[in-house]
Amino acid sequence: MPLFLPVKKTKEPFDFICVTGDGYVDHPSFGVAIISRVIESQGFTVGIIAQPDWRNHADFTRLGKPKYAFMVTSGNIDSMVAHYTASKKKRSDDLYSPGGKAGKRPDRAVTVYCQKIREVYPDAPMIIGGLEASLRRFAHYDYWSDEVMPSILCDSGADLLVCGMGERQVTELCARFKSGENIKSMTDIKGTAYLTKPENTPWGAVECPSFKQVRESKELYAKACRLQYDGQDEIYGKTIIQRQDKLMLVQTPPMPALTAKELDLVYSLPYERDYHPMYEKEGGIPAIEEVRFSITHNRGCFGNCNFCSIALHQGRKVTARSKESILEEAIKLTNLPDFKGYIHDVGGPTANFRNPSCEKQLKEGLCKGRKCLAPKPCESLNADHSEYLDILRSLRKLDKVKKVFIRSGIRYDYLIADKNEAFMREMIAEHISGQLKVAPEHCSAAVLDKMGKPHIESYKKFQDRFYSVTGKIGKEQYLVPYLMSSHPGCTLKDAAELALFLKTQNLRPEQVQDFYPTPGTISTCMFYTELDPYTMKPLYVPKTAEEKTLQRALLQYFKPQNKQNAIKALRKAGRGDLISKLGFVKK
Repeated sequence: MPLFLPVKKTKEPFDFICVTGDGYVDHPSFGVAIISRVIESQGFTVGIIAQPDWRNHADFTRLGKPKYAFMVTSGNIDSMVAHYTASKKKRSDDLYSPGGKAGKRPDRAVTVYCQKIREVYPDAPMIIGGLEASLRRFAHYDYWSDEVMPSILCDSGADLLVCGMGERQVTELCARFKSGENIKSMTDIKGTAYLTKPENTPWGAVECPSFKQVRESKELYAKACRLQYDGQDEIYGKTIIQRQDKLMLVQTPPMPALTAKELDLVYSLPYERDYHPMYEKEGGIPAIEEVRFSITHNRGCFGNCNFCSIALHQGRKVTARSKESILEEAIKLTNLPDFKGYIHDVGGPTANFRNPSCEKQLKEGLCKGRKCLAPKPCESLNADHSEYLDILRSLRKLDKVKKVFIRSGIRYDYLIADKNEAFMREMIAEHISGQLKVAPEHCSAAVLDKMGKPHIESYKKFQDRFYSVTGKIGKEQYLVPYLMSSHPGCTLKDAAELALFLKTQNLRPEQVQDFYPTPGTISTCMFYTELDPYTMKPLYVPKTAEEKTLQRALLQYFKPQNKQNAIKALRKAGRGDLISKLGFVKK
């Protein structure tokens, strides 16, 4: 019978200790759960320190010093994103903490945890990973301090950074530690980054402009961003280096994505699929509720939106689990005591991706500087939902299963590129519950190009098909569009165009997301540099609180509290002609 990994000291020292900024949840939707179980599966002992109090040393010493290394992560999300809204206001909740209450982790958790560990165990090897570390591997713009910061390796003092999804890297690290190798010599593991003296820099690497250069020149920052993104393909990606003052940052070539067989193994490990019982009195960890009865069937995303971190973290190549593995996990869900007959999601970064976007990439890699789906689908795109549909049909037939939902994002442009409409029909008939969330994000072609999204005609085509099918089957179901305001390249005129589009389409979005410049994305590079790193052409970037308020008001112009700001925005945009069209004054 599976058990939670230890959170208290044992007689023998642990081989590895995982430190996380989240509450301890042993579920495969939580990165620390996967990594700790992978380590355990190699025959090593693992202890868990979850949300240690960083204001003293007690929590960092309670499990003692590990035999091999500390593995440190901020948790499933960036600690700064967990703490602050896009307008830099402090959040009052944290779904990854007991009772959903904020304040259980520090800002910049990875760096703070590592510094504390180094104070009490100066010679203990430290390996960092997860989203916060992975997206800060290079010198990066930090939105919260409004400055360019060096690689997180510099401030944290960690010995090694695991880039992206780290199962293969961790497996190799375990074997090399066991053989007696010192972490300082583990500089050839793919998908990792480390600091070294410049004279030890490996030959044949792609060199980015240095930390000093990108801090002083926005043009060089943009060029560095492109070099970093173009070097993340597992086929042609090379070692990338970047000078960090007196040291050299070295990122080794990308680690190849896990095969289906390897993914199956990861998801077959003995997870408890729940939060640790020590949180029961505080109300548990709310984040588990979204994923408790959900299944992850894929990884990676060739959609590659510019504002998304997935391309740099999980990669653009899509890999997927086998049907057998997915059904096996579904049966486990049906046997959980509180299963009510509903599988809440069968998804991933993008739910309807199962295979690489084309055959060419398997030999030559994904095309540099190009999108598979934007501004329109590539002619080589292989749009096929047959395998995904077969899996969903098999899940629906399982005993105890009443309904199987799809709640992860659907790429509607990929869906309508599939000439076989069977998946479209069955998705609408069987797999949504009244509403389907999709992400057109905007309607302006100029803005969508900067987002790396398809043009709005693709959404309109999907919308027409959706309502046609749902009407024929006699269901009252709706699309819920996700929209983003103030993305780099978006002017008030573009926001006014979007308001008119919403009016003509009779859409009233309840939630609008302001663009959030998180570390490592192409859109964040645009926000900081006011340049497109792929064309080096200048672009307009809305940055002031006032303009962000005005753009957001236009996207929700129909709310009474937004009336004055929406009218003001239209006038500033030179679109006073839309005031009456949006219904603010009588014609």
